[in-house]
Amino acid sequence: MTHASSRIKALRSVSLQVPDMNLALKFFNDIWHLLNVGQQDGKVFLAGSGHDAFLISLIEKPGPAKVVDVTLRAHHLKNLDEIKASLTDNNGRLLEDTHQVNEPGAGQAITVCDGDGRIFKIIHGDQPRAFDASLESNSKLKDMPIRLAHTVLNSDKVDVSQKFMENVFDFCLSDRTKIMAFMRCNDDHHSIAFGDTDNNALNHIAFLMPDLDSVMRGGGRLKDNGFPIAWGPGRHGPGNNAFNYFVGPFDLVVEYTSEVQQIDDSYKARYPKDWQWPSGRTDHWGISAPPSDDLKRAQKLIGFVNQ
Repeated sequence: MTHASSRIKALRSVSLQVPDMNLALKFFNDIWHLLNVGQQDGKVFLAGSGHDAFLISLIEKPGPAKVVDVTLRAHHLKNLDEIKASLTDNNGRLLEDTHQVNEPGAGQAITVCDGDGRIFKIIHGDQPRAFDASLESNSKLKDMPIRLAHTVLNSDKVDVSQKFMENVFDFCLSDRTKIMAFMRCNDDHHSIAFGDTDNNALNHIAFLMPDLDSVMRGGGRLKDNGFPIAWGPGRHGPGNNAFNYFVGPFDLVVEYTSEVQQIDDSYKARYPKDWQWPSGRTDHWGISAPPSDDLKRAQKLIGFVNQ
C-alpha cells in the first residue's frame, strides 16, 4: 500500500549548471515561459505561476550542463535530523549540514547525496512567493508552468535507488513498469522516478501546466522556436498525465505535463505485467511516434556535478 511521506512534503526545484546563461535564459524566459525572480551569488532564479519561490536556478560554468541538486521540501525542521540520521545505513553522505539558505524563499536546509552521487537539498521553512499582481495581465499566464510535476533520474541500480528514497526520504513506490520506478511523497502519483539505464544521469524535468490545452499550445510554441516535440503528444500509463517532451539547450530534456493523477493511501502499486501496451504503442492514446533518437540520447548526458 502506498503512503504519503512523513518527511518530504513536495518536490520544490532543480538547480542547474549551464555553459551559456544568455542562451538558457532565452529558452526558459521567452520560450518555456518562466519568470526571472532574482539573481544572487551568480545564480539566476526562475519561477512559475504557483507559490514556490522558484522552480529552476541556473549558474554559469564552462563545460557540459550538470545538475547541482534536486530540492525537496520537508514537512518539519526535525525531518532534517531524521534524514541525516538515516544516511549512513543507506550509503548516503551529508554534503552540507543544516544552514540558512541564501536564496529566494530562504529557509533552512541540508544537502545530501546517495551512493551514486545524486545530490538532494532538503529545505524547510522556505517562504511562498508573494502574489504577483502583474501576472493577471501577463499574456503568458495561460501557458506558464505552475510548478514542477516530477523529476526523473536514471539509475543503473533501480532497486538500490528506490530503497534510498524509501529509507531516507520516506517516499513509496506508486508503480513499477519494465523501465521505470515511480515514487510518491504526496497526492501526486509521482514526484521522483527512476529510469532503468546504464548510467545515473538526469532523465528529464517535468513542469505542470494549467491544462491540456496549454500542453498542446506549448508544443506548437516550442516547435515554432526550433524545438520540435521529441515525444508526444500523449498520455502516460502510470500517472495518467498528458505530455509533450523536448530536447532544450545543452541537451536538457524537459516535459510539459498536465492532469497528473492524484492518489491516496488506498492506491495499490502495479508492476510490469500490469503495464503492457499493445504493439506499436507507448501511451494511452497511441497517436505519437515513439521517443525520438535525439531524446533517448539526451536523456543520458546530464549528470550531477559530483558524478
